[in-house]
Amino acid sequence: MYPAPFEYHRAASAQDAVALLGKYGDEAKLLAGGQSLLPLMKLRFAQPRHLIDVRRIQGLSGIREEKGMLVVGAATPYATLAASALVQAKLPMLSEAAAQIGDPQVRNMGTLGGSLAHADPAGDLPAVALALAAEIAALGPRGARTVHADDFFVELMTTALAPDELLTEVRFPLPPAGSGGAYEKYPNPASRYALVGVAAQLTVAGGKVTAARVATTGLATKPLRALAVEAALQGKAADAASLAAAAEKATDGLKLRAAAQMPDAYRRSLAVTFTARALTRAAKRAGG
Repeated sequence: MYPAPFEYHRAASAQDAVALLGKYGDEAKLLAGGQSLLPLMKLRFAQPRHLIDVRRIQGLSGIREEKGMLVVGAATPYATLAASALVQAKLPMLSEAAAQIGDPQVRNMGTLGGSLAHADPAGDLPAVALALAAEIAALGPRGARTVHADDFFVELMTTALAPDELLTEVRFPLPPAGSGGAYEKYPNPASRYALVGVAAQLTVAGGKVTAARVATTGLATKPLRALAVEAALQGKAADAASLAAAAEKATDGLKLRAAAQMPDAYRRSLAVTFTARALTRAAKRAGG
C-alpha cells in the first residue's frame, strides 16, 4: 500500500526540529530510520500530514565516552552500535542486542532513539536501556531535560516524551569493576522481534551479587524490570544454583499481554529459560 499524502521537512538542527513540531503539532511525526513509522504509514495506521527528517542533524549521531558514561546520539544506527569497538568493550550487552535486531537493512537504517521513542513492547533496546539504567535526554520548547529509563516507558507504545520533544541522546552509566551484562532473546522467526527477551546486568564482588538490574521485553505491554529476579539475586552467590533459582521468578507478578504465537504457560517457561541464560552469561562476564 501507499501512505497518505504528506509534506516532507528536513530539520537543519535539533532546535529546528522542535520548532517544526511546535508549528505542526499533532499532524507531524519525526523521521529518523523510519523502520517502524514507514510500515505504519504504508498500512495507513499512521497518517501524518508532515514528516520531519532528523537523521542528518549534525551531532545527533555518534558514540563517545564522557564523564563516566557512554553517550550515544539518538540517530545512531543499530549497525553502528553492533560494530563499535567502544560499545563492545564498555557495554557488550548493548552491542549484542543491536546485532540481533531485524536484518541488515533494518540495522543500517533503524536508530537507537527511534527504538526507544517508538517503545514497541517487543523491542530489544528498551529492555537494554532499563537494565543499563540509561538516562534519556530530550529537547523541547521548554528546554532540555533528562528522563531515567525507569520512568520513560509509560504504557503500550507510549513514553514520557512530550509530543513537541525530540529525543537527542542516551547516556549509559559505565558499570563498576566486577560487572557484566548479557542479552538473550527468543525471536519471532519472521520479524526478529523478541517473543521473549531478557537483559541482565550484574555486579559481583567476593563471589556474591552486589547489584542487579534485569529487564524483560516481549511479555507485557511495555518493557519491565524483573524486580523479583533482582531481589532474589541480591547478596546471593553468583553460582549456577542461585542464578537458576532467581530466574524462576522471571514472570512473578507479571500480566502477560495477549499473544497468538504461543500459550501463556510456554511463554512463562521461555522467560525463565532465557532469564537463566542472560544471568549466567552476565555473571561470567562479571567474573562470578
